[in-house]
Amino acid sequence: MSAFNKLNVFLLWSLSLLVALVSWRFLVLGVELSMPAMMHHMDGAKMAFYAHVFFAPVALAILPFQMSNRLRMSRQSLHRWMGRVYGVAILIAGVGGLIIAPDAATGTVAATGFFLLSTLWLVSTGLAIWFAMNKRITDHRRWIIRSAALTLAAVTLRLQMPIGVGVWGFEAAYPVIAWACWVPNLIVAEWYLSRKPALMAA
Repeated sequence: MSAFNKLNVFLLWSLSLLVALVSWRFLVLGVELSMPAMMHHMDGAKMAFYAHVFFAPVALAILPFQMSNRLRMSRQSLHRWMGRVYGVAILIAGVGGLIIAPDAATGTVAATGFFLLSTLWLVSTGLAIWFAMNKRITDHRRWIIRSAALTLAAVTLRLQMPIGVGVWGFEAAYPVIAWACWVPNLIVAEWYLSRKPALMAA
């Protein structure tokens, strides 16, 4: 494995697990202290909000395990079971995201970005699972990479927020980040898939 690939693997594992753990801080601190910008959801679809913020980190924490070639080859049964948990977590978190997206802070642009993210997240993951169940492994791998790119929006959002808010302020940055946290991820995934057709068929 090249140094570049080792770095990518390290970043996938460290950032996925770190962001997942940090995302569960509301379990200890409560929403008001840990996510003050999200408090408006407490007056609306509270259960959908909790479903999203609890189960999305579950999917994120499982992701590096599912992307591990070593685990997939040596522990196929575990890979399948973790895939089921990943899919259920995204189903719950994605539906929660669809419900709370229209109430996103800063208005319609942010709401549309997050709503489309949840929609594509559900569709890509559903297709990946459907192809796996039908033994269409090449198609499964292609769609799970798209799903992974969207799951990693949780990471890119948290990397972008301090910079965006620090430079432009929350009101200006948040609508942009609602799109920037996932559109570039998906573009990179499509670029990767276009460059690695043989890998997808392996």
